[in-house]
Amino acid sequence: MTRTILRPTGFVDAPFGHDGKVARLACGMRWFSQVELLQLDDANRRVGSELVPVAGLEERCDADMDAQWQAITAARAPLALGERTIPLDQPRVMGILNCTPDSFSDGGRHDDVDAVCLAGADMAGAGAAILDVGGESTRPGARTVWEGDEIERVAPVIERLVKGGNAVSVDTRKAAVMERALALGAHIVNDVSALGWDERSAEVVAGAHVPVVLMHAQGDPQVMQDNPTYDDALVDIWLWLEERIGWAEARGIERSRIIVDPGIGFGKTVPHNLALMNGLAAFHGLGCPLLVGASRKRLIGALAGEVPADQRLAGSLALALKAADQGAQIVRVHDVPETVQALKVWRGLRDEALTPRLPL
Repeated sequence: MTRTILRPTGFVDAPFGHDGKVARLACGMRWFSQVELLQLDDANRRVGSELVPVAGLEERCDADMDAQWQAITAARAPLALGERTIPLDQPRVMGILNCTPDSFSDGGRHDDVDAVCLAGADMAGAGAAILDVGGESTRPGARTVWEGDEIERVAPVIERLVKGGNAVSVDTRKAAVMERALALGAHIVNDVSALGWDERSAEVVAGAHVPVVLMHAQGDPQVMQDNPTYDDALVDIWLWLEERIGWAEARGIERSRIIVDPGIGFGKTVPHNLALMNGLAAFHGLGCPLLVGASRKRLIGALAGEVPADQRLAGSLALALKAADQGAQIVRVHDVPETVQALKVWRGLRDEALTPRLPL
């Protein structure tokens, strides 16, 4: 059985005057006029592609393609995070809070609870909608942290940030850490292993009825960058996430609570990462909110003279805006004030384009 993956493209600033010729991406702020049909053979290898106007797509759709089309054009439900509700009709910023001594970009900078919580308050004040708290580095080559140590690192931070009225995510692969964080009021589980590292994690998430981020990663952090290989990174990861969503649903996790992340930098070469960034819009066909975490990643250094992680702001902003242009609902970043400012300008451009003008 062959399949076709739909990738929205041919973006336009506004739908005015294009009735029937454009469609709205995930009920967000982007409209598109064409769809690239990525044609797969019965072994799920890409064998061709074709650009089709939105106006002519319906007659080409089989049941599978129609399901993707419905997902691509459907609204994403707001995130209900405790007392806060976060609409996903425009890009939202998730601020990264590392409670680790060995994070690739800021390890050791936030070396106590007060410092981390102050950084979190600053991020929230600058416009971060969600604060993502992690106690284990998953950078290439990182070693696994014992769950007791990880809990000790994140628990007091999560407790204080939740009490301060913030929407908080816990970045962990371990069920025991998830349980403790959720008991303290954390609102989202962000798992780089897509609930695959700990056999109890799916049960914990399903029982808590909280949103979960399923991220793609090829291999454990200790070895994931040794020799990452794909037949076709965009297609392989799309299909893997599709399977993982089904796996999670079978374990009692509602699709409406699933967020997908293609895992930029996790078991990928620079060409793999760039192919994913260029093809991001295809992931809307999975019917889940899309999170992109490309902040300060090595691909920026590789393209910019191997600048160190703390000098990758400009590249991080470029990737955040690329994600926004392809409809990503959440961008996960280190540099919150700068990213929020960039997205405000991006939003201003969208607002002006979407304001109807009378002819002069």
